[in-house]
Amino acid sequence: MNILITGSGGVIGSVLREGLDHKITHFDLPEFDARDYGQLLEQAKGHDAIVHLAWDTATDNFKSDHLNPDNTLKSFNVYRAALEAGVGRVIMASSVHADRFTERDITGLLKPDALPLPDSPYGAGKVMMEALGRYYADAKDLEVVCLRFGGVNSKNVPPEQPASERQVWLSHQDCVALVTAALEAPSIPNNFEVIYAVSDNANRIHDTSNSLGWHPVDGAR
Repeated sequence: MNILITGSGGVIGSVLREGLDHKITHFDLPEFDARDYGQLLEQAKGHDAIVHLAWDTATDNFKSDHLNPDNTLKSFNVYRAALEAGVGRVIMASSVHADRFTERDITGLLKPDALPLPDSPYGAGKVMMEALGRYYADAKDLEVVCLRFGGVNSKNVPPEQPASERQVWLSHQDCVALVTAALEAPSIPNNFEVIYAVSDNANRIHDTSNSLGWHPVDGAR
């Protein structure tokens, strides 16, 4: 498969570039910018899928209390470019912060199909990404998989503290296996799915069930 990865130079992008067994086209700053629709459309042509990771986290992150509208524009451009370029499937990097999991009474596991309560403007931006995906999946017949990523780090080790970050750690092996499953699945039920991308960590509070057959094999203990 030919895969275009936006934000390919970031931590998750680097993990996927090393681990995916597919032909990968890099798309990242400074050479490429997902805000530029024409540039993105041209690069998307001839690909089987797009993995969208590009996000300006310098000011728009779960700790910043700030929203950068350019990040929503990037997601919008990816959906549009996929349609116009004939790319049938997009894998979108959402986040566990789309549904608050700290300082909250939780009974059982957080379900990916529950009404999300974002924990920050950043989380709300990820919910907007997912909502756009629902629209394109339903109205435009585009296959969309939104992965609510937990914490992926370059060292591939679970953080010692805080406990909440240890709960949502995602190993490199589990990350690559999940994205591979999302890319290679014969079809996506109803064209749309949200999946929690966390490893099988002790005291895990996220439901990782999915239609792709992916099961995390690593976990912080």
